[in-house]
Amino acid sequence: MELRELHAFVAVVEEGGFSAAARRLHVSQPALSQTVSGLERELRVKLLVRSSTGVRPTDAGLALLGEARALLARRDQALRTMAPYTGGGGGVLRIGIPLEFPSRLLSPALTELAEACPDTRVQARHLSTSEQLAALHANELDLGLLRERPTGQEFDAMLVNKERLGVLLAADQAAELSGPEGIALDALARLEWVAFPRSDSPAWYDELTAILRSHGLDLGTQAPEGQRLIAEVKLAAVSAGRAFALAPPDWSQPIPESVAWQPLLGHPLIRRTWAVWPADSRRQDLGRLIAALEQPTTD
Repeated sequence: MELRELHAFVAVVEEGGFSAAARRLHVSQPALSQTVSGLERELRVKLLVRSSTGVRPTDAGLALLGEARALLARRDQALRTMAPYTGGGGGVLRIGIPLEFPSRLLSPALTELAEACPDTRVQARHLSTSEQLAALHANELDLGLLRERPTGQEFDAMLVNKERLGVLLAADQAAELSGPEGIALDALARLEWVAFPRSDSPAWYDELTAILRSHGLDLGTQAPEGQRLIAEVKLAAVSAGRAFALAPPDWSQPIPESVAWQPLLGHPLIRRTWAVWPADSRRQDLGRLIAALEQPTTD
């Protein structure tokens, strides 16, 4: 019996199914099922009752669950004790963060990491998706939070957030264009979009502009290279009444009275963020942070 098998078994029980447990452990569902089945064969006892609605532990499974959790807790304590000598749980964890990433996701994850790996120091950098991807390739980041999922086998990725983008407008325009449930995207056709440079995140930019154009919006000239689409830029641009900007509903910046945020009818713009890390990484503290970031997301 191996600790990885116990870890897999505990995850399946806690998640109530193989699909959710596979996402939590960053493995394929067939591989996870084989691991648990191998544990059952090794112990010569049925541990789980499988059904169309999920799984539940048998009496033998419940007995093993308590022992497995205790063993895994002791393992974690041993790793924390040995971290100063082995370097496995300490050092600097370098992460990239995009603009407007919600603190409700990142702060709890960093708190959980600090509790699990107290010797790890986090070094965070605000970078665009393209900058983060370049830094990951150059081994200058351990984890990136990207607006698009990279291709290839070099990196692993996990979707960590979906946001229904709304619109920032001058307050009087918002009152004029808004209905009971928000603003139609095509109602913004006469306004200029306050855009970010395409080079910051090419795939996300192309997806976004395709949707805007399909609703009749004239996007005009592209944003200049190097322009940071920070809150001050958005607010200054829309307050004059000639432009609109996109922002999530839980935008962390204070909005002045001259500007209003409104949802878009039908939620046509969904911004996704992926956690991305080197596929060959074996850092325990990185694994802890990835696990803490994982959560169900809905449109």
